[in-house]
Amino acid sequence: MVIFRALGPFEAISDGETLDLGGQRQQAVLARLLVAGGRAVPVSALIDELWPGEPPAQALSTIQGYVSRLRRALEPGRAPREEAGILVSAPPGYALRAGVEDVDSWHFEHLVKNEHDGPAVTLERMETALGLWRGPALAGFQELMWAQAEAMRLDELRLLAVERRADAALRLGRTGALIPDLEAHASAHPLREEAWRLLALALYRAGRQGDALGALRRAREALRDELGLDLGPTLQRLEQDILAQAGHLDAPDAGAPAPTRAASPVPNAPDGSRGTESARAGTRALRVLIADDQALVRTGLKVILDSEPGLDLVGEAENGEQAIALVRDARPDVVLMDIQMPRLDGLAAARRILAAEAPPKVIMMTTFGTDENLYAALRAGVSGFVLKTSAPEQLIAAVRAAVAGDALLDPAVTTHLISAFAGRRDPSAPEGLSDADIDLIKLVARGFTNRQIAMTLDVPEVEVAGDVTALLRALGLVDRAQLVVLAYERGLVSPGSPRA
Repeated sequence: MVIFRALGPFEAISDGETLDLGGQRQQAVLARLLVAGGRAVPVSALIDELWPGEPPAQALSTIQGYVSRLRRALEPGRAPREEAGILVSAPPGYALRAGVEDVDSWHFEHLVKNEHDGPAVTLERMETALGLWRGPALAGFQELMWAQAEAMRLDELRLLAVERRADAALRLGRTGALIPDLEAHASAHPLREEAWRLLALALYRAGRQGDALGALRRAREALRDELGLDLGPTLQRLEQDILAQAGHLDAPDAGAPAPTRAASPVPNAPDGSRGTESARAGTRALRVLIADDQALVRTGLKVILDSEPGLDLVGEAENGEQAIALVRDARPDVVLMDIQMPRLDGLAAARRILAAEAPPKVIMMTTFGTDENLYAALRAGVSGFVLKTSAPEQLIAAVRAAVAGDALLDPAVTTHLISAFAGRRDPSAPEGLSDADIDLIKLVARGFTNRQIAMTLDVPEVEVAGDVTALLRALGLVDRAQLVVLAYERGLVSPGSPRA
């Protein structure tokens, strides 16, 4: 049996012996296949990730050599012509075939995500899951984008496991031993409201009502100082219940069955389960849609949203076109929108979404914190701007701030800053044109026909034809070719811009 470790230093062991996996690039191939979770990874993706920008001429044969050597390390007893059983060919690339319990990161995720029968089983499995954690996930590959996203996703699952373990222990009436660990957890992650809820409840059940209220006061100060927000509804109700010494806060008897409580939402829960706690509290879960072309980023965001009570993921889009269609069908309250996406970029999609009747709030995401992206997002009329590298607490705070009618920039600024930028014009845009006109020019310059533009923007084709004619007339141009020239001269598009 081979056991792969992706939590802490990356390595593989077999029968207690550490395997020689070769050099850093060779290990990166295996780590990338591990992250794919048994799904095929195209050879082209491996080449692009190992040699971004300029792969060597012999990149394909080099990857094949890496795979051959890894197969020998993983299955040393396999005959030369025998088919591989662990690192297998899976057109158009390769896949890792291993049992869930043979890969520590897979086993960890399985334990944390799955529903369990009662707090005793939950406590046992969270202890097992956290016992697999030996340090930063995928250590040694943090310069690779996919490894950064996966490490962030796994770390968010680790925090969820810590909180699920504490919640299960509290439901079993085990209070005193929890307090030091919860104190450290809340102090290290002061924007996680669940950490403060668990700490305050543990202190109250230990007979320390004043300390419990003090913990909630610290939580309020942290949220206000960092994000300009007050406590969420769950913590506000807990504070009121502690002041009233509500009976339901008392610890259960050691021999009595644990009280039933809505389980903390977990990733991949059945549809409808995530809104249960909010419904019982008399509030509707906020409906959130994710639009990002990177599958790993979408997965990480799903984990973050699933770990937060009162948020309901209603859809995922891979590009701006899909985002427009899903907004129309799913009617979300908030859209988390990547700026850089294929077919239709996030800013153009956001403008279309915000121009509709009763639009959702839109929060833009990017890996870059440049002034240009910030300025463009503000001009699009969005309700927030966050970096993909932001802490999960800041992403959650941005969602809640947007719904509350406020605006949040990374890491924390106020609405008046957005107002100060909102009246400025993009110096590269021709005078007198609206943002919708500029989006239309970009699509024409990329070679889109009227029908393709109509499909992209989700409008009638006849409307596109009229808008193009009006645009040519307003700019004093003769035909679409001149419009393309203007787009390149003004820097609205550049050579090499993707057509679709």
